[in-house]
Amino acid sequence: MKDISEQRYYLVREDVLTEAMQKTLEVKRMLQNDRISIMDAVNKTGLSRSAFYKYRDAVFPFHSIVKERILTVFLQLEDRSGTLATLLQTVAENGCNILTIHQTIPIQGRANVTLSLDVTAMDGNLDVFLQQLKKLDFVESADVVSSGSS
Repeated sequence: MKDISEQRYYLVREDVLTEAMQKTLEVKRMLQNDRISIMDAVNKTGLSRSAFYKYRDAVFPFHSIVKERILTVFLQLEDRSGTLATLLQTVAENGCNILTIHQTIPIQGRANVTLSLDVTAMDGNLDVFLQQLKKLDFVESADVVSSGSS
């Protein structure tokens, strides 16, 4: 995956998007407005769940990108007491709003954590923030999985 500063974004007319991308946008709209499950939304649109998960972090309505910047970060942490609390404190100190957290059960002294962050109010640069996360002594790796930011 390219470094976040190397990723390019394009504004594309709806009619040139693939059918799966258009349906992904519809599912996302339904999830936000209709408050239904992913399974129900993909069934209603005729989209496979795998296609939805493939495109959900890559296709956004223009208005949502303008007002929100969402960053998904995957981290591998050493399993030590207090690591998640310290990680979340660092995220908060940088002005990020945590949208979702997923942590695996630690295996062989390591746990994987995926954070989805709203970085709209972030105090500084994304690259500096990622370097700060990587410098935490219990973080073995930190990688951007997806970004809705420019």
